Amino acid sequence: MQKKKILVIHTGGTISMSEDTSTGAVKPSERNPMTEKTLELLSMADIIIEEPFNLPSPHITPVEMLKLKEIINSYVDKGEISGVVITHGTDTLEETAYFLQLTVQTELPIVVTGAMRSSNEIGSDGLYNLISSINVASCEEAKNKGVLVVLNDEIHTAENVTKTHTSNVSTFQSPQYGPIGIVTKRGVFFHHLPTNYEHYNIQNVSVRVALIKAHAGMDSTLLLAIRDLEYHGVVIEALGQGNLPPGTVEGIKALIEKNIAVVIVSRCFNGIAQDVYGYEGGGKHLKELGVIFSNGLNGQKARIKLLVGLETTNNRTEIEEIFKI
Repeated sequence: MQKKKILVIHTGGTISMSEDTSTGAVKPSERNPMTEKTLELLSMADIIIEEPFNLPSPHITPVEMLKLKEIINSYVDKGEISGVVITHGTDTLEETAYFLQLTVQTELPIVVTGAMRSSNEIGSDGLYNLISSINVASCEEAKNKGVLVVLNDEIHTAENVTKTHTSNVSTFQSPQYGPIGIVTKRGVFFHHLPTNYEHYNIQNVSVRVALIKAHAGMDSTLLLAIRDLEYHGVVIEALGQGNLPPGTVEGIKALIEKNIAVVIVSRCFNGIAQDVYGYEGGGKHLKELGVIFSNGLNGQKARIKLLVGLETTNNRTEIEEIFKI
């Protein structure tokens, strides 16, 4: 059987770093060890290697995410590959995965993976996760499932997965929904299917979107600063089902009056923010003011979606429709 042609894009992160045995510091090497390891995986697939940058994931911005989208599209348009694997640092992995979910339109499997332990640590998980990801990207059943995140023998959707632990190798989980499949020594098995697909054709990432978290006693100071700094949008991780302290109402009004999109998610990692409570600052009150409620995304994903949405339209009604999907 002919081997699948898989595009492997290395971007950096712990999966590509080494631990300094004298200081214990984990940092990038001059040469990405995953590039060398990838060459050892040619028995699994016909592998094409791209390494557009080598960055720890806190250094990744939407500019790099857009670059990944362009690389993937160039290979998809040529029709030369069967799947894509991206190695990435775990801190912002879910944001890059979700950005690609929203902006790349293809039936081919796109898999994002990483590691919690550097390449030369005992028990390093990077190579294992890379092998699992190549297996998933080579799998026919992985087609038409959007961007997938594969670590620790589990397959998650880009929309639902999030990093839940600072150091545990099983850090990536999908609250409420769980993984949609598993990787075993016998093969790749899917037991759920994603139901929502959306695509936005963007060429730039020039808009500025803030992300802030609500807290007891919060006032309008930060919201007014966001207005004065001329951000295009803001996502607020609100309390409970989507409520804010009354001291924030002045700031919410000021943002909306300046046509700055305000999106509400919950700071809870389970459940959906909804316009239920009618008191001052409650979800129903906020909805009446013009705040947009997101359909179950966490704060960092909602920020990516608002950024992508604002690159296509600044119409509030259209942005609200985007967040209903």
